[in-house]
Formats: sequence, C-alpha cells, structure tokens
Amino acid sequence: MTTLFDSLELGRLTLPNRVTMAALTRSRAGRDGVPTHLHETYYTQRASLGLIVTEGVFPAVTSRAFPGQPGIETPEQISGWRRVADSVHEAGGRIFMQVMNGGRLSHASLLEGAEPVAPSALASGTAVRDFESRKECPVPRALDIEELPRIVDEFRQAARNAIDAGMDGVELHGANGYLLHQFLSPSSNHREDAYGGTPEKRYRLVVEILRAVAEEIGADRVALRLSPQHNIQGIEETDAADVRATYGGLLRAVADLGLAYVSFLHAAPTGELITELSAEARANGRTRVILNSGFGQVTQRAEAEDLVHHGDAVAVGRLAISNPDLVRRWQEELPVTAPDETTFYTGGAHGYTDYPFSTVNS
Repeated sequence: MTTLFDSLELGRLTLPNRVTMAALTRSRAGRDGVPTHLHETYYTQRASLGLIVTEGVFPAVTSRAFPGQPGIETPEQISGWRRVADSVHEAGGRIFMQVMNGGRLSHASLLEGAEPVAPSALASGTAVRDFESRKECPVPRALDIEELPRIVDEFRQAARNAIDAGMDGVELHGANGYLLHQFLSPSSNHREDAYGGTPEKRYRLVVEILRAVAEEIGADRVALRLSPQHNIQGIEETDAADVRATYGGLLRAVADLGLAYVSFLHAAPTGELITELSAEARANGRTRVILNSGFGQVTQRAEAEDLVHHGDAVAVGRLAISNPDLVRRWQEELPVTAPDETTFYTGGAHGYTDYPFSTVNS
C-alpha cells in the first residue's frame, strides 16, 4: 500500500515523498509585491516536503486580493521569486507557484484605483483588508467579453514569468471564491453570453486559461486547484447535479492536456464526489491528484495517510507552517508543533521563519 513517504512522478518532477505544502496566505510582501529574504528563508526551510506550492501570487496588480500579497508581474517581483526558487532548489526542494486573480474579493484601494471585476456585477457580501483597514468588498464591475482575452493573457504571462524565475511549475487557483471560481459557480456567474449560463459556458474561461498556459510552458508544468461545493466568500454550490456537470465537464475538457496534477479541497475529500472527480482527472494516465484536508486541517499522520490512499499525495496547510521538518517528524513519529494562528498574517519573521526544527536525534 502507498505511504506518505513513497516517491511520486508528477509532471517533470520526482517527488521524494507525498506530503506537499498547500498554498498558504502569509501576507509578508510589501506594497510593491516583491518577495523578500523572509520568503526565501521560509520556503527554503520547508524544502524537504515533497512539493511546495507558494502562496497565491497576483499576475497583475489589478488582480491583487489582499495586502502583503506578492506578485509575478514586474522585473523586481520576478527577481525576488528567482532568489526563492534558487534557494529552494539548492536545498533539494521542488516548488510550484500558485497564480490567482482575486476578482470581486478585493477593493480599489488594493488595485491602484482600478475597480474589482467579476463575471457579473454581484457583490460577495464579504469584507477585505486593504493597507489601512477592513473594508466591504464593493459590487464589482462585470467584465466585458472583450476583456476576457486579457485575463487569459495575464495568466499566460504570469506562468512564463514564474518559469523564468526558476519555478518548477504553476498551480492555477480555481478555488476558494476567487475569480476563476466566480466564473465556475452559478451563484456568482449570471452572464448570458458564451461565458455564463450552462456549466460548459461557465467553465469555458478556465479551459481557455489552462490551454494558453499549457501552450506557453508545457502542460506537465501546469496544475489546477479546485474546491467544488466550497460555499465560501459569497460562493454557493448546492446543486449536486450542477456541481458534477461543472467540475466533471471541466476536467474532461482538459483531459487531453495531461496536467501535472489537480488539487481538490472538499469537506469530504474521500467521499463520492471527489472520488468521481479524481477518476476524471486521472483518466488520461498522466495527471496526479492531490487531496487537501477537508475544510478543517490535517492534524495527525493517520489522517494524511488516509488521504494519500485515496489520492496520489496530500496537501498540508497549518502543520507545514509550524513544522518546517514535518516529513521527518511524521516519518520518525516525533511530536509536532502547533501553529500560532495570531501570526498568520501579521508580517515579519515571528510566526513565519522562527518555528523550530526538531532537536531529537534520529
């Protein structure tokens, strides 16, 4: 039976183990969106994980979702990420960049005065923190159909920039209520053109982005993050038949590409829906499936083992924050450190790069 510590062929990579680090918002960049030496240290400390996925990175400043978010648009941002990637590789690690557009989950104060955009002019009913205070997310501007090629191109260029920065690949964020999820969900996409209405039309933009990015950098360096039925940040997906048609149809529409992996976040990651969608993702014989820890957290090795028995690898969040040597701790059954949630988004080294490695001798 497969274990967490078995190797895995994933795209162009061979992972030494199946414990991956999920994309985790940490809000440590400055207003310029440039990664710092803290990012370099943070990710390098976690190089023993099978695969690191960076926090969500904006492809253009007009798609930023929160303060402290890094970008992959400017030469300075690309250079900053190159230092991160080089350091992770020197430590023997592997790293994908998650690329995300916040869509309606933003505010003009984060976007250099631009309006937040979305498939439809429907507010999320949520709030976002900008550089000074917490603000209600406004009613977004509905994207004109003529603007959608620009959205596609921003993702394509971000992927090229990530590879030029030395990343091993990119994970496109189609989950958690951000722009791509907004297009997928009937609760946020009320369009009546070629990009809204039926499931096929709602997932059309995601397919176009995946194909453009795959053509730019190679499909075996491209991954997709999905969270079907994750009713979060104004998203509601309660029609089971529609969910299956939307996400199953999306995966079938890109099956020929042979993506590196699809990562699923779901309340029941070993349940019927994700089992069905995992089969769709794997049908081409090349795409791997990474399962996340439900809507809670993986807190025990046994939970992670159960997930890897249903998928090809497991994505771990909070324990990867507080245990840079998590793979060793689980493999040798050493105690783990609990994360300090009060430091998740506060900036600085505390709660970011100062979590200890185990001092127990092997």
